Amino acid sequence: MTNATNHIEGVIVTPMNRISDERGVIYHMMRNDDPYFKQFGETYGSWVHPGAIKAWHVHKEMTLNYVVPVGKIKLVVCDLREGSPTKGKIMEFFMSKDNYIRVSVPPGVANGFKGIGTEDSLVINIPTHPYTPGEMIRIDPFSKEINYDWNIKHG
Repeated sequence: MTNATNHIEGVIVTPMNRISDERGVIYHMMRNDDPYFKQFGETYGSWVHPGAIKAWHVHKEMTLNYVVPVGKIKLVVCDLREGSPTKGKIMEFFMSKDNYIRVSVPPGVANGFKGIGTEDSLVINIPTHPYTPGEMIRIDPFSKEINYDWNIKHG
């Protein structure tokens, strides 16, 4: 059960399975027979406090695969790739255990997230490559290089 989005070329949104019974819930994250699986690099979790922003990150080689089984975040992606037909486009995703999706972010697409709500959130990433120094470019979350306002949008 997968749906690819066409707003930013290469960004893929996959609804994830949850299996629930009287004992609890299983949250699937990634399988090697998934149609969008490329390769395994590593797995890690990033805890985010409510209102905290962890942005911007641009990876040179790795594709990121984010899921959020605890809490809620706003994930924002911006296409910075030269020559991309979607260069400059921005997408937002609200990810949580209730909106349980996996968002795959290709190399060259800036990404960042903000904790939402009243509890810490756990963002799990299953990238295609292990992290190595110099593989990632950091951009200040409030840089004018990416035209995005992290404030809450009312109305």
